[in-house]
Amino acid sequence: MKSYAAVDLGASSGRVMVGRAGPDALELAEAHRFPNRPVRTPEGLRWDILALYTGVLDGLAACGQVDSVGIDSWAVDYGLLDADGALLGNPVHYRDARTEGVAEKVWASVPAPELYAATGLQHAPFNTLYQLAAAQGTAQLAQARRLLLIPDLLTYWLTGEQGTELTNASTTQLIDPRTREWAYDVAARAGVGLELFAPLRQPGDPAGVLRPEVLEETGLRGPVPVTAVGSHDTASAVAAVPAATGRFAYICTGTWSLAGLELDAPVLTEESRAANFTNELGLDGTVRYLRNIMGLWLLQECVRAWGDPDLGALLREAAGVPALRSVVDAGDAAFLAPGRMPERIAEACRASGQPVPGTPGEITRCILDSLALAHRRAVEDAQRLADHPVDVVYVVGGGTRNALLCQLTADACGLPVVAGPTEAAALGNVLVQARAHGMVGDLADMRRLLVRTQPLTRYEPRGDTARWQEAEARLAVR
Repeated sequence: MKSYAAVDLGASSGRVMVGRAGPDALELAEAHRFPNRPVRTPEGLRWDILALYTGVLDGLAACGQVDSVGIDSWAVDYGLLDADGALLGNPVHYRDARTEGVAEKVWASVPAPELYAATGLQHAPFNTLYQLAAAQGTAQLAQARRLLLIPDLLTYWLTGEQGTELTNASTTQLIDPRTREWAYDVAARAGVGLELFAPLRQPGDPAGVLRPEVLEETGLRGPVPVTAVGSHDTASAVAAVPAATGRFAYICTGTWSLAGLELDAPVLTEESRAANFTNELGLDGTVRYLRNIMGLWLLQECVRAWGDPDLGALLREAAGVPALRSVVDAGDAAFLAPGRMPERIAEACRASGQPVPGTPGEITRCILDSLALAHRRAVEDAQRLADHPVDVVYVVGGGTRNALLCQLTADACGLPVVAGPTEAAALGNVLVQARAHGMVGDLADMRRLLVRTQPLTRYEPRGDTARWQEAEARLAVR
C-alpha cells in the first residue's frame, strides 16, 4: 500500500487525513484538524486563508512521509493574484452580502433560462459568476491577473503551479456540462474574462510537486507530488458513495446537504431549472445532479447561539419531541446568513401558522424534521426530472453521525438509507490519488473497495409517508 495526504477543507473546519490504499485495503486516520473561522472585516465577511494554509502545513508535518497530496474544499470562492502571483486580499466568503441583487443584473445580459440551458447550474446568489459581477469596477479585480479557486490557490502555494480543477470549476456557472469546457458565450455576455482562469485540470492529473520551502517546513522528503482530485468536496464525497448499482440517490451531509443523483448526462430542461437543480461535474464523465439544501448549518448556528450545549443530550431531547409538529423550508435563502438562527426558525413557524418551537429540543426536532422533508423532496424531484428511479439512498459525510436524522430521512423518503462513510470527501480524495498512482481501479472498483472496508449502517423506513406528504403540503401553502 501507499500513503496519501488528503487535505479536506469544510466551511467550518479543515482536516488533513492520511489514507493508505491498495487493491484490497483502505485505511484513513486523522493527522490534524483545525477550525475554519471566517472574519468579519470593515469590507465584509472574509476567509482567513493564511490560517487555513498554516493548518495545511501543520497537517502535512503531522502526516509523516506520504506518496502524494490532494486538496478538496467547498466550492465557488476564490483568490485573486496580481501580475507577480501575490494574493490580492483575503478571499471573500460566499455568505458575504455583496452578491445581493446581483443575479438580476447578470440576467439582463444572459436571461436566467438561457444561463441554465448553457451551464446547468442552479440559481444560488453566491455562484462565482455573480461574485465576479459584484466585483466589477473594484480596484482589486482591475489589478488581478489570475483567479484561483480555493483548493487551486492552496495547491499553487504548495507547488508554484497553477491550474483549475474541473469538478470545482463546474460550480462557477462558467462551464458547459455537455462539453466539460468553458461556456465562452456566457462569459463574454456576462463580461467575465476567462483569461483570469488557469488551464483546466482533470481529477487525477499531476498538479506539481511540493516546493523546497514546503518540504523544509513540513519535514517531508522530496519529491512529493501533488495530485488533482475532485477538488470540490462534494465531488470527492460522491466518488466515495459505496453504491453497488446505479439505482441510488445520495445525500452529502454537513454544513450543507447536497441531495441528488449521479448521471451520465446533464438535465437542462426548463422544469429542472424551475426546481433549482444543478448539474455539477464528477469523476469519469459523470454529472452530479443535485439540489443544495441548507443542511446542518441550521443546527450549527443554533448550537452556537445556545452556547455549545452537549449535542448528544440535545438530540436525545429532540427524539422525544412529537414528529413533524412544525417544519420550515430548509432550502430557503432566508436562513443563509449567520446569526439569530433559533429566533429566525421560530419566526418562520409563526409566519406559516404552525406551533412555534421554544425549547432547544423543540427547535432541534423542527430542524431535523425539516431537513428530512427537504431530503425527501430532492430525492423525489430528482428521480422525476431525470427519469432515473432509485432503490436506496446513501447518506455520507458528517450527518452519518446523526442517527435521528438518518432514520427520519429513511422515513420521509420511504426508502432504505445506508449511512457511511463519515469522512467521505477525504476517502474520495485518497482514492483518486491512489488510482492516479495505479493502486486501485476505476470508479466501480473504488466503490467495491469502500463496501468491503468501511463501516456502514442501514436504516429501514418506518410507517408510511402520508404524514410527510401532509407536512410538505403545509409548506406549499405558506
